[in-house]
Amino acid sequence: MSTGALRAHLLAARLAGPVATSREESLRSYRLFVARDPRVTLGLVPGRGWKELDLLRLMADKCGVSDDPAHVSGPDVIDPERTLAGLDAFAERLSYAAARRAPVLFGTGHPHRLLGFYAALADAMSAAGCRVLTPAQGRCIDITTRFGVRTCSLDYVRGVAMVREPGVRAPGGDTGAHTHSPLPVRVVLEAASEGRGQLPELVVGDHGWVCGAGQLGIEAIGLADTDDPALFVGEAEGRVAVAVPLDDAVPSAYYRPLTRYVLNRAFLSR
Repeated sequence: MSTGALRAHLLAARLAGPVATSREESLRSYRLFVARDPRVTLGLVPGRGWKELDLLRLMADKCGVSDDPAHVSGPDVIDPERTLAGLDAFAERLSYAAARRAPVLFGTGHPHRLLGFYAALADAMSAAGCRVLTPAQGRCIDITTRFGVRTCSLDYVRGVAMVREPGVRAPGGDTGAHTHSPLPVRVVLEAASEGRGQLPELVVGDHGWVCGAGQLGIEAIGLADTDDPALFVGEAEGRVAVAVPLDDAVPSAYYRPLTRYVLNRAFLSR
């Protein structure tokens, strides 16, 4: 897929341009991040005291949202050129890891939407000789949600980690829980280090998977919406290698052209 064709797709699918995430949602997330609310910091410990206006300016630079604090309603906006640049950098990191046959971990807090995207990348990295890690299969994790503490189980589908709430389908299905928590990646990395296990050299994902790994010093790349400032702060502070701005909750089929583009750019197409 050419850059021009992908740009057109990003706009048509509302992955970029005016997106479904509202300005109100984004501004609320920025306020919570400044207050260091763990629901929004995603496992990242900011290295500086971010103020709301500073964070708004950063998000304008990284995503293309308006930097006008008086703009408080309506759909938020992502600049497709920034998305394309992010995907190019994302592909470059994958290509470098594939060339070294580095062990890689994939994980998502958006399994309903993004599982297919990550799974295709995991397949390609495996075919390139990388070990796709799957430690802590079935491990129970207590995650705080708006409904209280839920005990979830860790599962892998096509090499991609996710968590499942109790009683939600059998392991191996594609229905997982939406989560921002960094606890799953911490549990996975702890399990990987036990008994001289292999740690990932690259973590690919979103939400707490990226921020949690980056905070621990592991190279991490991922996708992030306008209401996920932690990944962009992590990138600005040097703990997240690449944060790609795009809407992370459109129908899963809309990410397939992105998959083809990234695999081509990373020289991983088969």
